[in-house]
Amino acid sequence: MKRAYKALAVLAFAVGAFLIFGAWGRFLPRGVFIDGVDVGGMTRTAAVAAVRAQKTEALKDKELTVCTGETTYSFTYPEFNFTDNLQELAGGIRKKGRYSSGARVYLNGAERIVSNICSQTDRQPVEPYAVFNSTGTPFTYCEGSDGVMTDRAALLCDIDDSLNGAFEKVTVKTNTIPRKRSTDDVKRETSLLYSFATYFDGDNAPRSSNIALAASKINGTILGAGCTFSFNDVVGPRTAANGFSPAKIISGGQFVEGVGGGVCQVSTTLYNSALLAGLEIEEYHPHSLKVGYVSPSRDAMVSGTYFDLKFKNNRKTPIYIRVNTSRGAIACNIYGESDGVKRSFVSRTVGTIPQPEDIVLEGEEGLVSQGREGTLSEGYLVEERDGCRTQRLIRRDKYAAAPTIRRAPALLPDGGEDGQIDGQECKNTNDGD
Repeated sequence: MKRAYKALAVLAFAVGAFLIFGAWGRFLPRGVFIDGVDVGGMTRTAAVAAVRAQKTEALKDKELTVCTGETTYSFTYPEFNFTDNLQELAGGIRKKGRYSSGARVYLNGAERIVSNICSQTDRQPVEPYAVFNSTGTPFTYCEGSDGVMTDRAALLCDIDDSLNGAFEKVTVKTNTIPRKRSTDDVKRETSLLYSFATYFDGDNAPRSSNIALAASKINGTILGAGCTFSFNDVVGPRTAANGFSPAKIISGGQFVEGVGGGVCQVSTTLYNSALLAGLEIEEYHPHSLKVGYVSPSRDAMVSGTYFDLKFKNNRKTPIYIRVNTSRGAIACNIYGESDGVKRSFVSRTVGTIPQPEDIVLEGEEGLVSQGREGTLSEGYLVEERDGCRTQRLIRRDKYAAAPTIRRAPALLPDGGEDGQIDGQECKNTNDGD
């Protein structure tokens, strides 16, 4: 019997101990504070809920502000929230005291939000540049601007510090991306390389019109580095359909009426400017007769699609071409980056060809065309760099002699055949517009 009572007592003690210590395990001791919240005597589950509820209420009154200088971004709960280790912490508390859950506030989608802010704030640098004007001031210069790059890592860090601090305003930090070039660089690449002008009879309306039309088609041309300029491609066919008028041209060794007369003066003016600007002349053609607007060996004839003026931009930066006309004058200015060479041209007449005998045609008395001697000439390009001067022969030309042609009344019956030109036949070839 005694043994039975003893066993019953041990069992009762075990049950009591289980109930006492089990209850103690469910509840936190008195005097426990987690993140400043008094949770003593609460169940561990209730304590976790209480601390989280208080944190949530506190966040509802908070606002995160991010400023870029131009734009302000604002975020409120639940755009930001928190994480903690309350479950683990509460499960391990065995005595009173103050405990920290290590809760951290975070911004939902922080990476995406920061990327969006950066995309709105970042700005690539704009390099200085020049706008080429066909009239007036040759260039309008734009200074450009430095670029801006947001410090992405710093912004993420500052947002985290603000959310887990006093919610201070976050100001976006940026780094400047400087321009690689200056306005002076652009101006150096758009300096005047050479200007050449020729003159014509401004009262000759058809010729003046042709010159102005051809010049207008070239004016404003920008020739990229390594590119070739073709006069025929740019100006196009010299036809009535394209707006050109009949005027004097050289054809068959004579000055005759032809559509586009005067255009060769444009190509000649451009040729001289391009040559003296140091561009690479790829194609040019002399006239068969000497012209009056430039010295021998300085002309450049164009005709049809077979005779062209071509030159190449042999620089690493663009070339800018302006061709403008005023009453009785055409000027070609070429701009670009100087190669440091000063150029000039020397024209030398090295021989003459006697003028042929006059030709008399039947008709009302009068002068058809004035004859002239032929000319043998040479053209030399003079270059100066760093005090060193060189001169080299770049072309030899032969300009034919031309007879004076006039009209006179018909010869008597025994005076020979009418309309013959000394038994010669004129060639019907076009030698320049």
